[in-house]
Amino acid sequence: MKERKRVLTKTRPAPLEKLFTAPAVRTAEDPSVTPSVGRRVTRPDSLPQVLGKVKYIEDLSFPGMLYAKVLHSAHPHARILRVDTTEAERMSGVMATLTAAEIPLNLFGPHCQDQPVLAGDKARYLGDAVAAVAAVNEEIAAAALKKIKVDYEPLPAVFDPLEAMKDIAPKIHEPRSNIYNQWRIEKGDVELALANADLVVKERFTTQMVDHAYLEPHASIALWEAFNRLTVWSTLGRIFLVRADLGRVLKMPINRIRVVSTQVGGCFGGKNEMTLEPILALLAKKSGKPVKGVLTREEEFLSTTKRHPFVIDYVTAVHKSGRILGRKVRLVADGGAYASWSETTLGKATILSSGPYKIDNFLAEGYAVYTNKTMTGAFRGFGAPQECFACESHMDSIAHRLGKDPLEIRLLNAFDEGSVSGTGQILHSVAVKDTLIAAADRFGWKEWQR
Repeated sequence: MKERKRVLTKTRPAPLEKLFTAPAVRTAEDPSVTPSVGRRVTRPDSLPQVLGKVKYIEDLSFPGMLYAKVLHSAHPHARILRVDTTEAERMSGVMATLTAAEIPLNLFGPHCQDQPVLAGDKARYLGDAVAAVAAVNEEIAAAALKKIKVDYEPLPAVFDPLEAMKDIAPKIHEPRSNIYNQWRIEKGDVELALANADLVVKERFTTQMVDHAYLEPHASIALWEAFNRLTVWSTLGRIFLVRADLGRVLKMPINRIRVVSTQVGGCFGGKNEMTLEPILALLAKKSGKPVKGVLTREEEFLSTTKRHPFVIDYVTAVHKSGRILGRKVRLVADGGAYASWSETTLGKATILSSGPYKIDNFLAEGYAVYTNKTMTGAFRGFGAPQECFACESHMDSIAHRLGKDPLEIRLLNAFDEGSVSGTGQILHSVAVKDTLIAAADRFGWKEWQR
């Protein structure tokens, strides 16, 4: 038999640009147009990202630009008696220093203006900035920080939110209470439901502090232009919020401030508020030069917002059939040293604490509490992940105590069309049960239970 020769042909791969080329744009009147839902759609920024052509803030520079570094507190809770920058200012290459006394209005925050740009009278956590320098390079700026002298009077600190709620706890924002925000939702008579229950299940759930861990750290550049106009380039998700805060802190009309959001290398809620921007703006004003600041990874962990840790107590009254008769919930959110977005986070968690279940008797009480820890703030979900973890873990416990299928317990109690939520909202387009059944069928819940 004649041997066949196998011929291998080499094919040149398509150019990278063609792999990311978006389909031709067609008008709605074009009969060949099909809906985009269910189709692969090319992101317009895909190609520049893959080719490394996207400019992040670390790629930006200006003639004569200086570099800023920030000095953080040596204590989690302390009075600041004196900040002396004299030796740092004498160093060759140091062009400007900044302390709290030089800030026009040294308070900001999205809900409660309780956070200083630079701590003046008191440091409330290790991430508090107490001074800053701008120098011709980062090495000189870092060396200058070591020349700044700060005299502290250490104070007792509190790190447990439950301890911080007690009257005897150190007051972090004295003379105010450490409890700075409260929510309460009440429906029906919970105590009567607990008295008539066949089973009462009590549990406590805790969640931890979580860092966003985006690849790109916080970074900004500040530049003063003609007619006393300020431009700030920053890795921000919410430029208008920061623009308003800058106007307030600097006592400037916001129409003289331009905030430019550069390409953001990860956010997840963590780049929603000011960090370096006002410090750089004031250093740039003093030096007459553009100033760049980039946080180190250590500074990111130390001084930027995190996901709120929660302590959540559940007490649920249950009929022997599995029907929930009543539920009492207490939520304590550890806000860290400053309020940030705790009001929003706590509110959403409290509203969601009944779960997607019909409960006629319900009481939820939420508390946001100051501690001497890294402040907590915006993070994807705003309190929902912590609360959903606690609620659904509690439902599993109820099913286990009754010897029932966890899916059965959920289907028995889940919202229906027209159900009334814990806040009194009449619900429509409810698909909880359909979703539970579809999910159970998809991964073989009944077979797995066997």
